[in-house]
Amino acid sequence: MSNEVRLSDVSKVIRKKKKSFRKSSGKGKPSLPSPSLTAASFPLQRLYLSCLDVFQGVGTVPSSTDVQKVCRILDGMKAEDVGLSRNLQFFKTPSTAGVTPKVACTTIYQSEKFSLCIFFLPANAVIPLHNHPGMTVFNKLLLGKVHIKAYDLVNASNETDSISPSKPKLACKKADGVFTAPCDTSVLYPTSGGNIHAFKAITPCAILDVMGPPYSTKDGRDCSYYRDIPYDALPYEHEVMSEERGRYWWLEEIGVPKESEMQGIQYMGPQIIEISS
Repeated sequence: MSNEVRLSDVSKVIRKKKKSFRKSSGKGKPSLPSPSLTAASFPLQRLYLSCLDVFQGVGTVPSSTDVQKVCRILDGMKAEDVGLSRNLQFFKTPSTAGVTPKVACTTIYQSEKFSLCIFFLPANAVIPLHNHPGMTVFNKLLLGKVHIKAYDLVNASNETDSISPSKPKLACKKADGVFTAPCDTSVLYPTSGGNIHAFKAITPCAILDVMGPPYSTKDGRDCSYYRDIPYDALPYEHEVMSEERGRYWWLEEIGVPKESEMQGIQYMGPQIIEISS
């Protein structure tokens, strides 16, 4: 199996260790994990349990109360909570002049309702401008400094989009700046909050993503990629106030960029204790 995957295929190629509650012999009660495992995985376990409550499946968006609940947990999480440190060899790999370094990714947990993934970006690595159809996504920068650019489509539910996907679409810029860990969790929604975004690492970075529901080609949630075009560069019929033109850009859907290829790696950090439904 190739270890190169697209952004939307991350969860399909990563092997992960699964642990679940097991019934003890004779008593029918679940056996608890060892104290050391509980201590090591506690913040991650809290996140998992919260996501079980918050993500209700396709077509649903978490309430503001639920979003705040997940954000509180993520805001308090550190790199060590998923087994990372600044001393990892990944963060010491020298860059090669003229070569865009490849992003690596690992999946901590995956279900039909949500997934937990970590993206590793060497300095100067990029995750191209891409969307999250029908998804609510939490981004937590665990390590490093990254430039984030994010847009929302002005007519996100426009039915003509599916008929003419190649026609540039008007978008409003929601973010364009540098973020440094530790910082607050960012949240994007199916049609707002910067649903279409891109990352460029200023220094080596690690980003924890919580996505609900995850990408799924068979369910119509494939990842699309875009290039942004200044508003005044295209003579389209939309007209905005001159003083606001800096906020508006055209997004043109493109093919899968080479930079979207990622190296899949196995997750070796603290384990989630899965609860059977």
